[in-house]
Amino acid sequence: MSKDRVYIFDTTLRDGEQVPGCQLNTIEKIEVAKMLEGLGVDVIEAGFPISSPGDFNSVIEISKAVTEPVVCGLTRAIKRDIEVAAEALKYARRPRIHTGIGTSYYHIHHKLNSTPEKIIARGIDAVKYAKTFVEDVEFYAEDAGRTDNKFLALVVEKMIGAGATVINIPDTTGYTLPEEYGKKIKYLMDHVPNIDKAILSTHCHNDLGMATANTMSGVINGARQVEVTINGIGERAGNTSLEEVVMILKSRKHLNLETNINPRKIYNASRLVSTLMRMPVQPNKAIVGRNAFAHSSGIHQDGVLKKRENYEIINPKTVGIKESSFVLTARSGRAALKHRLKALGYSFEKDAIDSLYEQFIAVADAKKEVDDDDLKALVGASSRDIKRNLHLHRLQVLCGKGSVPVATVTIEWEGTIHSATAEGNGPVDAAFSAVKMIIKKKVKLEEFLIQAIHRGSNDLGKVHVRVESKGQVYYGFSASTDIITASVEAFLDALSQTV
Repeated sequence: MSKDRVYIFDTTLRDGEQVPGCQLNTIEKIEVAKMLEGLGVDVIEAGFPISSPGDFNSVIEISKAVTEPVVCGLTRAIKRDIEVAAEALKYARRPRIHTGIGTSYYHIHHKLNSTPEKIIARGIDAVKYAKTFVEDVEFYAEDAGRTDNKFLALVVEKMIGAGATVINIPDTTGYTLPEEYGKKIKYLMDHVPNIDKAILSTHCHNDLGMATANTMSGVINGARQVEVTINGIGERAGNTSLEEVVMILKSRKHLNLETNINPRKIYNASRLVSTLMRMPVQPNKAIVGRNAFAHSSGIHQDGVLKKRENYEIINPKTVGIKESSFVLTARSGRAALKHRLKALGYSFEKDAIDSLYEQFIAVADAKKEVDDDDLKALVGASSRDIKRNLHLHRLQVLCGKGSVPVATVTIEWEGTIHSATAEGNGPVDAAFSAVKMIIKKKVKLEEFLIQAIHRGSNDLGKVHVRVESKGQVYYGFSASTDIITASVEAFLDALSQTV
């Protein structure tokens, strides 16, 4: 059985750009339009030409820049709006004028101060006038989500009769429930006698978090165009997300519906829009959020390693993401740690992994998330621990403005516990002095270096020391979120080679 086609109408450059602070200049809009063309969208709503000279010029330039998609300009049901849109679209290979008017009780009586009969007459006039400029005319029944179905069916019938090729049924305020919106579309499919002469389109807002669900309910009940934006950006809480609808249709094959979108370009499209509009994508955003294919639970990580489908319904490569990510936290298990170490080029036997895992958990508890640099630091410390005969058992430091730094160090040395307390110029110097009191060995600190991996306040600090004893140079290394502890550990690492 052949699949039904669902047309993707992208309004990122019109409805999406209405987000405060996310306005684009003409050059940026052209870049987004070309990206949308490459992505495979069917219609690009390029702007609202009469709203500003900038929007007018952008529609002109986008019309010149793309060839495959329909280029659409928005208007009100006003002659001058339609004339300006037609002028802006004169270079478009496939132009569409998108005109309309409010149809709900609220809009008719409280916004337009009109009557249902006058609203229908204005809509008919607008469609007929737009039809004198372009063949492809879309009509929107604003606030259709709250419009009485019987009256809405009459509006749709009259607009199709006037020449509209697409009828947009917006849930302008994001008010409807998926069941209600689906029934509205089905009612129109069943009660508009000339419905076969036009395509029904969804345009759902996300005020109650149901934009995608409402859109899918509309599609399941007969709508064949969806009006969406990249990353779901848009007025107030946003619009229906392009990537969500596309991947639902791709994943739920039993719906027997398809789009012309190349899903492998979705992730890059998301990044481009986010960057140009300076609007970060929320981490838990479906499909394109940084956590969409990230796993931190040890149970989930183990399951994905055994078979990806255990916890992923979409292969990340399908949407242009290289691979799933394992976020290493205190909830991660040995399987994920071993997997990540292998990816970094390290191989350990079970006993070594068990030992390293204990250190990993300690860092994860302190740092919350362990990255590759942290693992490299841990591997470096672990590989040197094998040769150590000096181990830090306890460290207590007292320091602050107006006080003399004092450190008490307790060391396990060949099975015996030793403690010492010393003062110093700072907490590290005091701790080192206490260590020297225990070791009773003449050593000279040649080099002391602390390095933060990512420079955050909770970062893992890497400490390198170089000491000289009897003409020989020894190096020590350690890493910890506590830089004083890391310093003492690194010092002991070096001293272990001298005793």
